[in-house]
Amino acid sequence: MVADIAYLQQSQQQINQLDATFALQRAAFAANPMPSAEQRIQWLKSLSELLTEQQDALIAAISRDFSNRSADETLLAELMPSLHGIHYASRRIRKWMKPSRRSVGLQFMPAAAKVIYQPLGVVGIIVPWNYPLFLAIGPLTGALAAGNRVMIKMSESTPATSQLVKDLLARVFPEDLVSVALGEAEVGMAFSKLPFDHLLFTGATSIGRHVMRAAAENLTPVTLELGGKSPAIVSADVPLDHAAERIAFGKTLNAGQTCVAPDYVLVPRDRVEGFVAAYRQVVQRFYPQLKDNPDYTAIINERQLARLNGYLQDAQTKGARIIPLYPEAQGRRLPQSLLLDVNDDMKLMQDEIFGPLLPVVPYDRIEDAFAYVNARPRPLALYYFGYDKREQQRVLHETHSGGVCLNDTLLHVAQDDMPFGGVGPSGMGHYHGHEGFLTFSKAKGVFIKQRFNAARLIYPPYGKTIQKLVYKLFVR
Repeated sequence: MVADIAYLQQSQQQINQLDATFALQRAAFAANPMPSAEQRIQWLKSLSELLTEQQDALIAAISRDFSNRSADETLLAELMPSLHGIHYASRRIRKWMKPSRRSVGLQFMPAAAKVIYQPLGVVGIIVPWNYPLFLAIGPLTGALAAGNRVMIKMSESTPATSQLVKDLLARVFPEDLVSVALGEAEVGMAFSKLPFDHLLFTGATSIGRHVMRAAAENLTPVTLELGGKSPAIVSADVPLDHAAERIAFGKTLNAGQTCVAPDYVLVPRDRVEGFVAAYRQVVQRFYPQLKDNPDYTAIINERQLARLNGYLQDAQTKGARIIPLYPEAQGRRLPQSLLLDVNDDMKLMQDEIFGPLLPVVPYDRIEDAFAYVNARPRPLALYYFGYDKREQQRVLHETHSGGVCLNDTLLHVAQDDMPFGGVGPSGMGHYHGHEGFLTFSKAKGVFIKQRFNAARLIYPPYGKTIQKLVYKLFVR
């Protein structure tokens, strides 16, 4: 009882702090509503230097939260893309901020038109647990490049990383510029109810609905980076070792706890056994053993482990053939497993898997593979493996997804010059690179007229000869 009261008191204090911080940032933005390019570049430079200096501490904190997270995976999937994104934006801020000249119709001359890119104000960012650094720093980079103030809500499932990110960002940014909030679900819900000028949420589709509903009360625009069941399609003629190796990289990174991880793979029926053999060989080459292997990332917590084991049990009960690629688990290190003979009644074929389980679905014709994908909610990513360029074009034109890799997995997310975002149940809106700057900016159209006013020729009263001439020239 005492513990419950203390928990409620702490949550309320954290919620009250959110309101105070929001008011502080709103006032700071009002005092400096258009930060210069030099200011923004300096903010990003400070962020880059901080990440570079603290990379060992960040790697250790993330590994502690996971019980084991490969240091190389944190370098490759969190630190490297974060730093590259910062450097990419820093070099282009001046260009992005430059007003965009637009044309004016002859009938409105003399005049000029332009679009200026204005910061929105205070931006909220809700960070998930699977990539707690990159999914905080990526949107923070875009928001700062656009000149905004930023509040970040870190995940309660990564307490060590969340606390470290809070402490580190406080070293280089005042609270009225960047602040980090910690806390459980109640704090997260209160965070999503703040009247932000923009709110970016990364996480599960089910939670995204709640976030969007809360934001709607303030008419806060949202960017939702959700997930879904991202398919991989293996063609009839691609070398199976090529496809298996690249799919295995996407599925084993972070133990499959990636929003764009291949969720299931569609394989020609007569190639299924060959794919199974090729995939097993690749995974066991990547990770010769599971036990005590520092490269083999664990499942984030017991709750997620129980969920994944529940998927396995449910699938086995309903007739799936499970092929574990290692003899047994070790703690929260869950073996990579292939699943054959799956069907839509199984939970792992209904929910995003978010773990090291890969169902294999046979198909007879490429049209059947397209139909299978298109009959389901639109995914965040789609992966196709095949070198026939005509069939590649068919994949691009005949399926819908947030993004696509042809003959690879995951790496489209790391391209700074491409937008990243979902479609339908996998999300809405984009960020990364220039699209991130645009997401966190107001593109304000400006029409400019000086002393001479030709438009007065069409002012009332109507029926004048000049007006009739205007209609004859321009209403056609």
